[in-house]
Amino acid sequence: MALATGVSLLAACGGPSVVTPLAAPPSEVALGAPTSVPEAVLTVPTPPVAGTPAVYDKVQVRRFGSPDASHVLVLVPGTNGGAGDFDLVAPYLVTHVPDLQVWSEMRREGALQDESLIESTLAGRTTPTQAFDYYLGWIADKSITHHYQPLDPAHFAFVDQWGLAVAMNDLHAVIERARDGGRHTVVLGGHSLGGTDAAAYAAWDFNGTPGFTTIKGIVCIDGCAGSAGAFGPSPSLASVQQSVAQLATKGPWLDLLGVGLPWATGAFSQVGALAALKEPTAPATAFEQFPLLPAEFKPPVPVTNEAQLGYAFDVKTSPPGLKLIQVHSGHVATSGDPAGWVNTGITPIQNVAAVFAQAPLAAAEWYYPERLSIDSGAAAGLQQNDVAQFLGLRLLHTAQVDVPLYAFQTALGGANDAVAASAHAYQAESRIPSVVVVSRTSTYSHLDPLLATPSENAFLQSVVPWLKKVDAGAVPPSSSS
Repeated sequence: MALATGVSLLAACGGPSVVTPLAAPPSEVALGAPTSVPEAVLTVPTPPVAGTPAVYDKVQVRRFGSPDASHVLVLVPGTNGGAGDFDLVAPYLVTHVPDLQVWSEMRREGALQDESLIESTLAGRTTPTQAFDYYLGWIADKSITHHYQPLDPAHFAFVDQWGLAVAMNDLHAVIERARDGGRHTVVLGGHSLGGTDAAAYAAWDFNGTPGFTTIKGIVCIDGCAGSAGAFGPSPSLASVQQSVAQLATKGPWLDLLGVGLPWATGAFSQVGALAALKEPTAPATAFEQFPLLPAEFKPPVPVTNEAQLGYAFDVKTSPPGLKLIQVHSGHVATSGDPAGWVNTGITPIQNVAAVFAQAPLAAAEWYYPERLSIDSGAAAGLQQNDVAQFLGLRLLHTAQVDVPLYAFQTALGGANDAVAASAHAYQAESRIPSVVVVSRTSTYSHLDPLLATPSENAFLQSVVPWLKKVDAGAVPPSSSS
């Protein structure tokens, strides 16, 4: 169960950015957007963090669209998520919302992962099998001597400081870069935990500057903030203090395996997607024979790489405990040796493969700081209480936030109507002029809004008119659908 969870996942402020044009993606990566959409990677310097080597005081952003577009949508990924999460929706939005560019952020911890063999396999210089052996195979097969060298947590204790305060300051640097001295307007959004952080940003105090004064709207995609108990019990001061103290002994990174392999979760998602992308009809032998992959993730018949990925991600076969990764995709074919994958849902498995195989700026982080989840959970109520004070949060402007909010909820974020409840609670505690909630709790899983076919994607079809109104300076009327 633990390893399979890994299949999911997922300098001074305002200084100049370094812009690196991206090479054309492999022909297999076709996410439905015109190839004419400009794309680049920006490196944005961020405020220094005490104890952190200066080389990590930066984040990277994938920018879609013309840099001259007047409006910018900045998107933040969720737990274990990376900039690649938005590789399908961002190009679509750029081509359907006038005068828009989209920036997807890769948090500073993205610099810690080694995607060298992922990139060489995407380029055709190495094979998916070589990538599997390099990142994962060696764990069970000691004859593989040339392999990935995991980071030693003892040398990265400073990461336990990379909580919400660091993430907010880094994000503020990105937004100030996007605003370009006021020449561009910015809407801030995020998926899952990224939605919580986008909502928190608006209420955050940046040395006297409220976050909401730098943005024109908030987009919450199956994650939000505003209601302290919507996503579970509010943490106590004692529980938070204990969680922070434990980081010193168990390491700074979220370890979904629980066996000291925090990086394997991100590596597994990329390697599995890479095999499905590059060799979709080949037998999934490496995964079927991998002893550390639990039996519940192995289909009952031999399958292709594409079907193996689909079996792990589809809501009908992915275990209930893995709602973070699920999509409505299809099923294993009833014939064939190996059996392939049949797309019947809103999210073709090819979209999952293309997005999760992306490198650099992957769809999953390998070294996600657990402190960020601790802090984000405490920030869910947007209140500057004793827990927030202990964690160094600065949620000082909740009552003054005055920008419109859009929220989309799926089966996961919509459990107990949590995303909608948070959005409405946020409005009640602030000056938010309108809240638009789109709920698809019976037909959408957590990743569907990011990966579904654009023409069938209820998130894209509803957020486009909302963005058009906000970018035009109008306040969208409140609604629920």
